[in-house]
Amino acid sequence: MFLLHVRMTKIYEIRARRVIHKTKIPGADWAVNYYCGCTHGCIYCYLRFLCRWRKQKERWGEFVEVVINAPELVAEESKNKKGTAILCTGGDAYQPIDKKYLLTRKVLQNLNPNLKLSVLTKSDLITRDIDVFKRFKDIELGLTITTLDEDIKRVFEPYSPSSHARLEALEKLKQEGFYTYVFVGPILPYLTDLEEIFEEVSPFVDLFMFEDLNMNPCRKEVFEAIKNNFPELVDKYKNLSKRFWFEKEKEIKHLSKRFNKPIKIYFKHTGSLKFK
Repeated sequence: MFLLHVRMTKIYEIRARRVIHKTKIPGADWAVNYYCGCTHGCIYCYLRFLCRWRKQKERWGEFVEVVINAPELVAEESKNKKGTAILCTGGDAYQPIDKKYLLTRKVLQNLNPNLKLSVLTKSDLITRDIDVFKRFKDIELGLTITTLDEDIKRVFEPYSPSSHARLEALEKLKQEGFYTYVFVGPILPYLTDLEEIFEEVSPFVDLFMFEDLNMNPCRKEVFEAIKNNFPELVDKYKNLSKRFWFEKEKEIKHLSKRFNKPIKIYFKHTGSLKFK
């Protein structure tokens, strides 16, 4: 039996002074942030720590702050920027509310096209903006896929688009000639089938990225999900060790050679995650 928790979402429309900030995320120089909060409801999301500084007491997944003047700010702020910009490090750029606000599309229309652009999302809504992506001389487009098993996905990412919809989006983006990647993160121990993901996704991506599961900000939520849906894994999750993640690195490198695909591994537990 798979248990889901239905949540109400509070939307806050705000105006900001800036939306482009320096970032230490590997591979990026700038973060363009116009959504804070996310309605996908992923229980493992490390961003839930942002709730500590909010006056309101909503839990992560129950609110989204929307910077309604972001397109105007981006046009001015990005004029003289150089390097790589990544969209929305405080929430998914293509979460469902973007269908209403269209902020991602408007930001893309105003962002300096000489910046290298990196976009990562869990949503097939990304294909809506294919025409705008073509403004950029250097761009990489990625989708997160933690599992291709829809039952598992519904437990850990209850309100996000199906993994197969994301796979179809990657195929469409690749057909349009974009550089594409899949972000397999976090790997869900004993649940994420890496071989299956390589087999299904390889034809549509240029690069595989991997991240381990960091339970520091979400230990309670993850263990609740495991206990309720995969009770046979409770002890295994309690006993996860560095050795487990070193073995996962070996598995990923083996699959990389087998499928002839380049990889990037960002594992906190093994020291392969490096911030600037």
